[in-house]
Amino acid sequence: MNPDALKPLATDLRTVPPRSPHETLGGYVIAARVVDKGRADLLGVLGEYNYHPCGLAAFLWQFTGVSPMEFRSFIATGADDDACGRWLSGKSKVSEQEEIVRWNNQMRCQLLCDLPDSYQTYYETYIPRYCPHPHRIRFFFDVYDDEEGRL
Repeated sequence: MNPDALKPLATDLRTVPPRSPHETLGGYVIAARVVDKGRADLLGVLGEYNYHPCGLAAFLWQFTGVSPMEFRSFIATGADDDACGRWLSGKSKVSEQEEIVRWNNQMRCQLLCDLPDSYQTYYETYIPRYCPHPHRIRFFFDVYDDEEGRL
């Protein structure tokens, strides 16, 4: 790990939430958030968040075929966002831009009712407990944006 290079890039997730899952990195939604969480995890400032296992990031790992620990190892080098995005794109099993765009849009527009049953069951109690505006939540990413004050 290169803490001197990592520290200026990291967000202290004990005080500030990670980026929205809507934000892209390397062309992929969720990835910018994963980088924020990876840096915070490496520096011990992850707070209430998880790097791995993480339900949201599991969609990114499944789609790209990238291992969360392999990506964490790259993040640990102190690579900036652009380098992390290039690395992820280079390691991804998906190279067709149309397929990535389609997946991004599917993720952005994923309704709660279309999530796997285990997610629906989990969010049935999570949303009213942790989201200040549960009636505004329609899409999967809305859960994170509402809870973190962006919705």
